[in-house]
Amino acid sequence: MAKTQPTVLVVEDEHAQREILGYNLKAEGFDVIYAANGNDALLHLEEQIPDVVLLDWMLPKVSGIEICRRIKRQKDLRNISVIMLSARCNEIDRVRGLETGADDYVVKPYSVNELMARVRNQLRRSRPSKVGQRLEFEDIVLDSETYRVTRAGHNLRLGPTEFRILGCLMEKPGRVWTREQLLDHVWGRDIFVDSRTVDVHIGRLRKALCQHSDNDPLRTIRGIGYALG
Repeated sequence: MAKTQPTVLVVEDEHAQREILGYNLKAEGFDVIYAANGNDALLHLEEQIPDVVLLDWMLPKVSGIEICRRIKRQKDLRNISVIMLSARCNEIDRVRGLETGADDYVVKPYSVNELMARVRNQLRRSRPSKVGQRLEFEDIVLDSETYRVTRAGHNLRLGPTEFRILGCLMEKPGRVWTREQLLDHVWGRDIFVDSRTVDVHIGRLRKALCQHSDNDPLRTIRGIGYALG
């Protein structure tokens, strides 16, 4: 089955901290991936793109700062939300972490409840359709909590795959998504699906969106992929 829950990669070398974070994240409804050192974290990032990374600064083999730098340099990874976890509480360290590309910086020891709130906040910014947000683009409204899509007030009947594709496109109107990126976000990297399958589902989505309007909101970028608007 395709990945439907948001995924958090926990990069923490202390076993007890990994267990506590994993327990609380799973209780919040997240899928959790674990890495105990920098090399393992980089391997996980090659295999699966998470929605959020909880990244300890002081790690064996590759530091959290270096991992954050690599994430933000790579086109396919730079949109991942990174929350840096560190015992370094000086202002200069906070600034360094944020300037490296971290989206948030949390000082140890931290409140687990506050950290969970920060994870949800980052997810709302980066993947709003994953947290039951209502998305709007022109006359199209997608409500992932009620699983409804309307256009110009008309209810649209979408299959689950078309719904997830539309959610991705509506998160960032105007952004061009390659077929491979849509495969990763909608089907997940652990599922083998031919990239041309995306074209089939885009065709179904386009047909549904144009039922009550002659204006096609989907753009096809020849040889690359698709965009909304």
